[in-house]
Amino acid sequence: MKINQFGYVPTQHQQIIDELRDIRFLDLENIKIKSPLHLFRSLLLKSFSVHQGETTRIAKIASMMATETVDADSYTNGSGTLSKSAFYNVGLQLLGFTVDLDFSLTNPLKMMTEVGLPIAEVTDPLTRDDVIDAWYRLLNTRTKFGQLLIDKLAGEGYYHQFLADETFKRPLIFNGKAQAVFDTDHLVREVVYVESPLDIDHDGRRDLLKVKLIRPAETDRGLTVPVVYTANPYGEGTNDKWSESWSHDNNRPLKRKQPNNFTYRDVQDTYDHSKVPVPRTINGHTKQAEETFTMTWIYSLNDYFLARGFAVVYSAGIGTKDSDGFRTTGTRDETISAISVIEWLHGDRTAFTNRVDQIAISAWWATGNVGMTGRSYLGTLSIASELTGVGGLKTAVVEAGISNYYDYYRENGLMVSPDGDDADVLAEFTFSRQQSAADYAQIKEPWLAHLKQIKRDQDHDSGSYNRFGDARNLLKENHAKADILLVHGLNDGNVKPAQVWNLRKALKSKSLTQKLILHQGQHEYLNNFRSFDFTDIVNLWLTNKLLNVANQANQVLPNVIVQDNAHAETWHGYQDWGGQEASIQIYQLGDDQMINPGGHTSFSDHLDKSQFETYTKDINKWRDDLYSRDGSPMDGHCIRILTPPLVNDLVINGRPSLALTVKSSQMVGMISVALMDYGKANRLTADPQVLASQQILTGYHWRKDDLKEFLPKKKANDVKRVVQGHINMQNRENAYKVDDLEPNTEYQLNLVLQPTFWRFLKGHQIGIVIYATDMAYTVRGNQDIRYQVNLASSTLRLPELK
Repeated sequence: MKINQFGYVPTQHQQIIDELRDIRFLDLENIKIKSPLHLFRSLLLKSFSVHQGETTRIAKIASMMATETVDADSYTNGSGTLSKSAFYNVGLQLLGFTVDLDFSLTNPLKMMTEVGLPIAEVTDPLTRDDVIDAWYRLLNTRTKFGQLLIDKLAGEGYYHQFLADETFKRPLIFNGKAQAVFDTDHLVREVVYVESPLDIDHDGRRDLLKVKLIRPAETDRGLTVPVVYTANPYGEGTNDKWSESWSHDNNRPLKRKQPNNFTYRDVQDTYDHSKVPVPRTINGHTKQAEETFTMTWIYSLNDYFLARGFAVVYSAGIGTKDSDGFRTTGTRDETISAISVIEWLHGDRTAFTNRVDQIAISAWWATGNVGMTGRSYLGTLSIASELTGVGGLKTAVVEAGISNYYDYYRENGLMVSPDGDDADVLAEFTFSRQQSAADYAQIKEPWLAHLKQIKRDQDHDSGSYNRFGDARNLLKENHAKADILLVHGLNDGNVKPAQVWNLRKALKSKSLTQKLILHQGQHEYLNNFRSFDFTDIVNLWLTNKLLNVANQANQVLPNVIVQDNAHAETWHGYQDWGGQEASIQIYQLGDDQMINPGGHTSFSDHLDKSQFETYTKDINKWRDDLYSRDGSPMDGHCIRILTPPLVNDLVINGRPSLALTVKSSQMVGMISVALMDYGKANRLTADPQVLASQQILTGYHWRKDDLKEFLPKKKANDVKRVVQGHINMQNRENAYKVDDLEPNTEYQLNLVLQPTFWRFLKGHQIGIVIYATDMAYTVRGNQDIRYQVNLASSTLRLPELK
C-alpha cells in the first residue's frame, strides 16, 4: 500500500489555529490548555463528539492503544509528556489502520514512511503548539480507505452537530477545501427548460433543453452558491437496441481511394448560425419551479460537492428525452446546447418552468460561477464549452474527453473504430427523444432523414478527413479562458491519449492555468482510489475557481501528475508532458544491435480462413500471438524488432514516431505499429479493482462509494503494448490528401504514435511490431497483400525523459 497526497496546502501556525477554530476543534476552553497531553485528549474527545455523552466518547478513546501497554484514555489522562510515537499510534488508529496488521505500536513512524503518510515536523515529545500543528496535519491525512480524516469524521456526523448554529460558517473552508457542512437530507431538486438559440429539428421554434438541478436548501434562505455542471447526453436514457442496427461491419476489405490534390480549404467546414427563430414571448416571471425529479444516474464526484455547498446541474442536451432538437455527434450545435445552460446559470439566457406556459425562471440561487465535470462524451462537451470562452464558465474538470472527433473514429486516412462504431451510431444511441412515443411520432421522419444524412456525410468507408470531420474538430476555434484540470488514461483505447495531448498543445497559447493527471488505466473515473487524492485535488481546484478562495491551488498542484506504470500505487509530479523535459533518441531499425527474432523484413496480411475466423472472434488471442516474441501463428504476418536489454531504466515522455520505408504488393495498403515493453513483470491492471465496498463517505447520511485501485497482476507476463498507431498508405501526407499507390513501390511513411509516459525497467527490451490489419480497430478484409519494409532506411524516434 502507498498513499500519495498532492492536494495538501502548507499552512502557517496561526492560520492553523484559525482554521481549527472555524471547524470547532479549538474553542475558548481548550485553547487555554497548557499540557500537550491534555490538549491532545481534548481534541480526541471532540473527534467523537457525535456520540452523545462523555462516557461514550471516553470509551471510544479507551478502545485505542497509545503504547504497547497503555490505552489512549489512560495515557492522555496522565501527567507526563506526549511522545511522537504515542501521538501517531493513536492517529493511525483514527485513520483506520489496524495494530499488528498494518503497523507496530513500537514504531508507527516506520509504517508511515513506507506507506507515504505525512509526519508532522514536530519535536519529540510534542509541545502544545506541536499538538495543534500535528493534529491539523492528521485531519488532513488520508485514511486507510482513501479519504481525508476530516472527511471521514464529517461522514460520521462531526459537522452535523453544528448545523443549527447560525454562526457556523457555510461554506466552510479547511486547508483550502470546502467542507461537508450542508444538510443533504434537505436538498432541493428542480427541473427547468432553457431556451437555446437553436432549431435543429426545424420546427420553427427554438429548441428547449431540459435541465435538472440540485441545490442546497440553504439557498432558499438567501445563500447563493456556485454550480458544478455536467452535460450528459446519456442522462435521459440510451437506445441500445436501435443503435445496433446502424453499426458498420468491420469485416470488409480496405478500398482504394481516388487520388486527389486536396488542400485544407477543400475540406474546411463553416458553421451557419443565421437561421434561428425569434425567442419565445415571456408571459411572466417566477422563482418557483413546477417540476422535480428522482435521480436515476449517480456521479459520485458531483454528489461529493453537493454536501459542500455547490449546486449540481445536469442536462442531456438537444435530441434527448423532454428536450427538442436532434443529436448531431460533436457539432457546434451540441456545443451551443451545452453552453446555453451555462449562459442561463450566469444570467444571460432564459429558462421556463415548463414547455408550454412560457413563465421565465432565473437561476436566482446561483453566484454565476460554473465549473464543468464529466468523463468521455460528458468531458467532450466540457472541452467544447471551454473552447468557446463562454461567460460564467470558470473551470472544467475533464476526464477522457474528445477534442477532435476525427481522431476518435479515424486515424491517418483509416477507420480505427472498434465494433463498427461511427457518428451515426452514436447519434442514434443518444437520441432518447425516441423513447417518448408521442414526441417521436411527430419527428420520426425528419429524424430518420437527418440520421441518413449523417451516415452519408461521414463517409465511413473512406477514413479520410472531410467537411464532416472538420465540423467536429473542436480545436478549430479556441477562445478558451477558463483554467482547466485534465485527466486521461494512458491505456485508454476508447478516447485515446492524443485527444488530451492535442488539447493541451492548443491551450498553451492561452493565458490560463492547466493541470494534467495521467493514470495507467483505461476509461476510468479516479475519484475513489486509495493511492491518489484525486477528490481532494478537485476540491482544492473548485474551491479556488468557483468559491474564489485564495488557497494556492495553482501553486500547490504540479503541472503534470503521472501514475508510474512500473511501481504500484506510485505517482510523480512533473513540469510538463513532453516539451523540454524530453530529448529525442533515434533508433535505426536495421542496425546490427537491433534484434529481429524472425529475421523478417516482409509479411503477408492474409491468414488462412480458420485462423482469420479465430482471431476475429477472439481479439485477445490475436494480440497474444501478434506480440509474442517466442514464435506464434502470426510470425509470418508481422515484423518484430527489439532493442538489446536496457542497462538502466528509461522513461518515454511524449509521442514516439517512426519513419518507415514500405511497399505494398497491391494498390492499397495500411500499416499498423505497436511500441512494446518486453520483460517479465507483474504489470498493473488497466481496470481498477475494488478494495473495499462502500467505504468512502461523501457526507453525513449521504452517498457512499467503493474504494478502488490499479494493482499488479498476480501473474507476471512478458509483454505489454505501450502505444500504437495506424496509417493508410494513400494518406502519406495528411488525412485529407489522397495519393496514388503503385504496387511494389517504396514509399516513406511518417507515423506518429499515441503519446505516453512510460517507464521501461532495466533489463527490459523496447520492441516495435509492424503489421497491417488491426483486428481490434481497422477494417478486416483478410486481403492478399504482402508488405516489404526497408529496415535499413527506417527509424524509431523516442522522446526520453532527461
